[in-house]
Amino acid sequence: MNAFTNRLAGELSPYLLQHAHNPVDWYPWGQEALQKAINENKPILVSIGYAACHWCHVMEKESFEDEDTAALMNEHFICIKIDREERPDLDHIYMDALQAMTGSGGWPLNVFLTPEAKPFYGGTYFPPRPAYNRPSWKEVLLGVAQSFREKKHEIEAQADNLTSHLLQSNAFGLTTPGGSGQAASRLFNRENLRQIYENIMKTADRVWGGFGHAPKFPQTFSIQFLLHYYHFTGEAQALQQACLSLDKMIQGGLYDHIGGGFARYSTDREWLAPHFEKMLYDNALLVMVLSEAYQLTRRPLYASAISSTLEFIEREMQSPQGGYYASLDADSEGEEGKFYVWSRQQVEEILGSEAEWFCAFYDITDQGNWEGKNIPRTKQLPEEFARLHQYDLASLQELLDRGRRKLLEARNRRIRPATDHKIILGWNALMNQAYCRAYAALGVEAYRQTAIRNTGFLLNHLQGTGIHYFYHVSTGATTRFPGFLDDYASLTASLLALQEITSDTSYLEKAREIAEFTILHFSEADSPFFYFTHQQQPDLILRKKEIYDGATPSGNAQMAFNLVYLSILLGIPAWKQRALDMICSLENAIIKYPNSFGLWADVVQAITLGIPELVITGENVDKTVQELLSNFIPYKVFQSATQENKRFPLLAGKIILEKPLIFLCWEYSCQTPVNDIPTLIRNLENVHKFTDKPIQ
Repeated sequence: MNAFTNRLAGELSPYLLQHAHNPVDWYPWGQEALQKAINENKPILVSIGYAACHWCHVMEKESFEDEDTAALMNEHFICIKIDREERPDLDHIYMDALQAMTGSGGWPLNVFLTPEAKPFYGGTYFPPRPAYNRPSWKEVLLGVAQSFREKKHEIEAQADNLTSHLLQSNAFGLTTPGGSGQAASRLFNRENLRQIYENIMKTADRVWGGFGHAPKFPQTFSIQFLLHYYHFTGEAQALQQACLSLDKMIQGGLYDHIGGGFARYSTDREWLAPHFEKMLYDNALLVMVLSEAYQLTRRPLYASAISSTLEFIEREMQSPQGGYYASLDADSEGEEGKFYVWSRQQVEEILGSEAEWFCAFYDITDQGNWEGKNIPRTKQLPEEFARLHQYDLASLQELLDRGRRKLLEARNRRIRPATDHKIILGWNALMNQAYCRAYAALGVEAYRQTAIRNTGFLLNHLQGTGIHYFYHVSTGATTRFPGFLDDYASLTASLLALQEITSDTSYLEKAREIAEFTILHFSEADSPFFYFTHQQQPDLILRKKEIYDGATPSGNAQMAFNLVYLSILLGIPAWKQRALDMICSLENAIIKYPNSFGLWADVVQAITLGIPELVITGENVDKTVQELLSNFIPYKVFQSATQENKRFPLLAGKIILEKPLIFLCWEYSCQTPVNDIPTLIRNLENVHKFTDKPIQ
């Protein structure tokens, strides 16, 4: 090891490898570093980030690559670098600590720990010199080191108090199992759904779509709730806000008009200037909600965004083996967004005589629309633009298609942003669900085959034994870290989605197996909730329970829906009861803060309105199944069979004829089967229109 190669050189994470040649004596999180801190009685500096994080790169260049700064870090601290995507459990603990200390958080996350790994001070980005009302990083290092030397006992007491606070804040949900009957009767009613809807709409941007102010994130769970709420209530503003949000995201720079796919968030209200990193999970969640929006509205804009986003995923984020990579960086050549922006002159050189109309449509000007450059965006739909400019719509579409292809070819010759080649189980399972939803909405067989292939990859490549029943992450041929709750919850959900579009009950059997493992190894005693980590994971100061729906769904929220779904398909009432206990424990939070509990709110809506049980039987059901799936039917539990099957309650006793039979059931009580999907849809509408299903 030389002075400019540290211990991260042996790691697999692209983010950690980015720091392998810093003069900082970085350690990965592990026993060696933790024991060294105890032996030398030194505080620990933990710095957490991820490969696509812009400000992580900035701080590395300004501070971690500076020899004088590195010398201070090496002298006074045991320095540990963590990839938050490899170890979200550690990130959750120390981010909670930072938020408790400062009221805010973000990445890079820099937190100082006692030798026993208890946090006592922290922050996010620190500049090399005092700026932005922040002290310099060197000032922070010297101040913390001095305090630890001179006030060690006070710091240890502060760290003990903070750790106790984290433990106490994690003690929610302790209930008597099955004791939610009274709470259920109070929570699951249409008035509370109305309150949730109104609280979502309080934050709605009625002009530019989305929720809240800049920076603006997609918040797909809130959009999903609105689509479902409109479907059941006919509330026009719910549909209007959901579609406005999707429309403005697709028209703006958050959406990559040249190559497809969505960036992580917008830095402005109008969705023009994204933070250019592209995350797998954002694209998965947006494809899911776009698929539902298309089923509901049949708008070509949504179908186009789905197909171009999945083309991007397959082109730039799919491994040869069938897994999906974690992210694409925001930066290239040391500059954020450089890969994605254009000057008008560049476009004119590529497109020649067709540049004028292309530039007019995509808002590409001489002066630029962002920092002197242009982020392609649209201010009108093609049909509106064609009508306004008296341009033939078909000819315009052909011109735009040619222009995008040519610009994509030219862009592909640029120096690309780095790809984080980690394959994360939970994020792959989300993308798998996206392919299932896209297949249901659009009927593209390739999407179904891709979902089948990806599931095979996950089950074959990331499955292990014991605590590593499933691994969290794969990099190359190496799998690492025991799976977290989010991994198991999302994988279960993806298997349930796949059994719907394939009629293959082996996926349901596997979902049951994974759910049973999760219940056994992640449950909290005397609480219906699940811990984020496996009970045998040894290297944490506490086991956290995560309940907020953030950029990805909360593992607990996803498990609540999984348990409801599986309880119906497998005939296990106790699993539904556990889900009810979980939801009722969060009653006030879900109603008051639905933007932070978006998936929870949608599960409340599902249980309140009732979950229809749909079955199709027949010797040849594929065409009928696809026709059913193409319809917008929120919350359904669905199975199909080509032969008799007594293993599952919904299929037991259903006869198999040459022509398909379509059953609509509630709690296994089935109406007379019908022979066509339109009749089924009418029957469903009548049930939801005239019946408030009671909570069982």
